[in-house]
Amino acid sequence: MTAPKKIIPILPINRRSAHITEGKARAANRSMFYGMGYEESDFKKPMVGVANGYSTITPCNSGLQRLADAAIEGIEASGGNAQMFGVPTISDGMAMGTEGMKYSLVSREVISDCVETCVLGQWMDGVLVIGGCDKNMPGGMMGMLRANVPGIYVYGGTILPGKWKGRDLNIVSVFEAVGENAAGKITDQELKDIEQHAIPGSGSCGGMYTANTMSSAFEAMGMSLPYSSTMANPYDEKQNSARESAKVLIAAIKHDLKPRDIVTRKSIENAVAVIMAVGGSTNAVLHFLAIAHAAGVKWTIDDYERMRKKVPVLCDLKPSGKYLAVDLHRAGGIPQVMKILLQAGLLHGECITITGKTIAETLADIPDEPRKDQDVIHPISDPMYKQGHLAILKGNLSSEGCVAKITGLKNPVMTGPARVFDDEQSALKAILEGRIKPGDVMVLRYLGPKGAPGMPEMLAPTSALVGEGLGESVGLITDGRFSGGTWGMVVGHVAPEAMAGGNIALVHEGDSITIDAHKLLLQVNISNAELDQRRAKWKAPKPRYTRGVLAKFARNVSSASTGAVLDAFPDDF
Repeated sequence: MTAPKKIIPILPINRRSAHITEGKARAANRSMFYGMGYEESDFKKPMVGVANGYSTITPCNSGLQRLADAAIEGIEASGGNAQMFGVPTISDGMAMGTEGMKYSLVSREVISDCVETCVLGQWMDGVLVIGGCDKNMPGGMMGMLRANVPGIYVYGGTILPGKWKGRDLNIVSVFEAVGENAAGKITDQELKDIEQHAIPGSGSCGGMYTANTMSSAFEAMGMSLPYSSTMANPYDEKQNSARESAKVLIAAIKHDLKPRDIVTRKSIENAVAVIMAVGGSTNAVLHFLAIAHAAGVKWTIDDYERMRKKVPVLCDLKPSGKYLAVDLHRAGGIPQVMKILLQAGLLHGECITITGKTIAETLADIPDEPRKDQDVIHPISDPMYKQGHLAILKGNLSSEGCVAKITGLKNPVMTGPARVFDDEQSALKAILEGRIKPGDVMVLRYLGPKGAPGMPEMLAPTSALVGEGLGESVGLITDGRFSGGTWGMVVGHVAPEAMAGGNIALVHEGDSITIDAHKLLLQVNISNAELDQRRAKWKAPKPRYTRGVLAKFARNVSSASTGAVLDAFPDDF
């Protein structure tokens, strides 16, 4: 392993052994380890945490234990002591459309707190984080960055596609089928068949949705091993990669190569370049604002627009394209995408990775052009779209900015009457009952970080619109989030949110609203004087929760435009 010049190798003794051998007063500390089978020689080995997201809550995480076991084998074979601890998860797919979805983004903060607390509370010398579902990814990365001991991320792996009547299925297929069923396009039995065949086993949702977007970005950022981000969970290569990740981590511990040495402004630019190139999830905007905050890196919502203008979309992936993550893996994976970007001058090749190699060194043997026998990855000379897909819109409805997927839309500009809803359920009901018509602009509000609270995803309404055939003729704006599986004329993360007094709270039924992807504009077409009059009459609703984790989140969370984090203080932004 080649260490970067600025890294100074640590002493042979590790942090934990230094802590527990400071004298006879530490005998009690050592005795706790003896009780778990440790021997005296173990205290000269690095103590390595394994933050394990395994659970039987969701298919995304049900296949993680064998990866944790493989990682432990790799740690011990390389001369380390493995210390496993658990981190929680919330299944977005299961919670979608329910009160439980409010806990999804909250779980990102809980996971990051768990990692930081265990690693620093137990004086661990390094940490390997294993996660599958959406918030496992940014939560684990944020925890590693806060603790800042050598760390590596092991993604649980993508799911294989479901099969039905010769058609590939995934979780979004089910949500869209609900709309198709409501529109009379498929029968109740067909809906049931799709539901029962969409998820064939373990692994995270199969398109370039949030989990696969974040795993791809972590690989591009240098915090995961090459090719690991698109491997399928059931395959042996995923276990082998987990084992190899552990060995690489032990080497990083010996060289004191820490996450904040790797996660810099340039490496975040690399990650965002790959997010644009693969057509990744809108959630990546929110999560990388939070990751940058944890890393102490200056990164703003406007940086995404700067990156969008220069990075093309190269991959034809769901939700707006044809293929799944397993297809991307077979076509060359993230290393092939990165090599194309590097050759085009769109990556910082000098950035260091967890292996000790630079990005340029890692990609040295990757072909400059994608293979001719596939069409998942396009050459830079023939991209899917010449510019990125995640646009930051501003206007009188979102002075701090909001996020829209703008590529592939037949009508990227629309003006229509507002159809206003203060919750997700009534909006979904209106769609399924046929009360939403082409040209309408749905406004779903009080669903932001403070308002919901928890900024839930709106996959149920957006998928119902697609299923009803309204995906491109109806606009939808919200201060909530979207699933990585969402596509259409949708705008999320509107900030300031309604609960904070943002202008989205002042929209009335029937107001004219313009969404203009060309001008990057989101506005309600009424005068400033009218907005001022409405503001004078507006009162913030009472908090929906006054105790527990949702109340704590609502009270402390920052704006979506700064990542919706809980540890943002006045001097941070």
